[in-house]
Amino acid sequence: MLLTVYNFLQLLLLVTAFPLLALLVMARRKYRERIWQRSGFGLQQRALAVNTHPDGKRIWLHCLSVGEVTSALPLLRALRRQMPQVRIIVSVTTSSGMRVARAQAAPWCDRIIASPLDLLPVVHRFIRLLRPDLFILVETDFWPNWLFALRARSIPTLLINGRISTASFARYRRFNFFFTPLFSTFTLLAMQTEHDADQMRALKVPRDRLLILGNLKYAPADVSEEQTIPPISQKDLRIPVESTVWVCGSTHPGEEDILLQAFAALTPNHPGLFLLLAPRDPNRAEEVARLAQRMGLRTMRRTRSDDPPARILILDTLGELAACYRFARLAFVGGSLVPCGGHNPLEAVRLGVPVLFGPHMEDFREIARDLIQGGGAREVRGREDLVAAVRLILENREIRLAMRNAANALAHRQAGVIDRHLAAVAGLLGPTPH
Repeated sequence: MLLTVYNFLQLLLLVTAFPLLALLVMARRKYRERIWQRSGFGLQQRALAVNTHPDGKRIWLHCLSVGEVTSALPLLRALRRQMPQVRIIVSVTTSSGMRVARAQAAPWCDRIIASPLDLLPVVHRFIRLLRPDLFILVETDFWPNWLFALRARSIPTLLINGRISTASFARYRRFNFFFTPLFSTFTLLAMQTEHDADQMRALKVPRDRLLILGNLKYAPADVSEEQTIPPISQKDLRIPVESTVWVCGSTHPGEEDILLQAFAALTPNHPGLFLLLAPRDPNRAEEVARLAQRMGLRTMRRTRSDDPPARILILDTLGELAACYRFARLAFVGGSLVPCGGHNPLEAVRLGVPVLFGPHMEDFREIARDLIQGGGAREVRGREDLVAAVRLILENREIRLAMRNAANALAHRQAGVIDRHLAAVAGLLGPTPH
């Protein structure tokens, strides 16, 4: 009944809005191309290229946009290496997501395609040509015709990195007559946290279909390679042994000024404080050094061993920042006091380092939220906030240890996130030929 009403309303909307839609599509080339692809034209040739391995099983993995593609990358790499005989087709909805997928996901899958429009004939065509043995949806983008058509064909469906925001939960509850049957089409729903799973239970999703597997964004950037940390010592960096080290990583223009001012404000009461400043672009090291000089602060650079000793080290190298977090009493994650989307705080978190960051952590929203809620990080909104937070962490041992323990606990909880997802995929996919 639900699907009948949905498709009737969809048809009614298409008929009434057709002139406007046609005009829009004809006016913009990018819309013409996307509509053509999402309607399934040309799909047969692309599907045949994937299906040239008749004995291999096929996984169809779908991402809405850039964030979902980024979340899926660690799992894609792991699937390709552990299940090389499995054919992987990745579909993406947005044009920006498609660009990222082609740039970063292409080596780990067999084909990248535009996702189907949620029209019954189109959906049936995609499923018939792709012939998936397993459908994986990353985080969001729930479409009734897709999910009910997959269930009708007994194709297992898996939601990964599942999460529910407060706003989404309110919407799902308000329209539970629509969303509860939709979520119940999944064979398994792998949620990020216990809270996310509780919300699914509140929506009457069967308990035996819910898993808590963690957040894929906590996986290393490349699960195939050991993340080797260069053997750097404090002596190599010319950091005095008794220093209290504050590491500010991946900073951007507009942030160094705030960080240097905060350092200057803190040193009268904390003479042992040592600032390690790592610009996101090492070529900006000279610019940062001049900025510090104008404030009356002396600096030294990693690549200049003849620089006189100073309490500020500018890390103007690539690949060494991760090693430096080992010496940190606390860390600041750059790209977050200015609207640059933030950077990954996990290098510091995995070493149990308390973390500070600004309000612009859009690229790592879930991780920032988890850290703040767990007590392993604090958000600062400017120089005064920053000075107060650093002073509190340095002067209050109990708070510092609580943040360190919270960071360690979060990192420990998320360990093995890839292995847990691989086990779920293998269980639904069944035996694969070798």
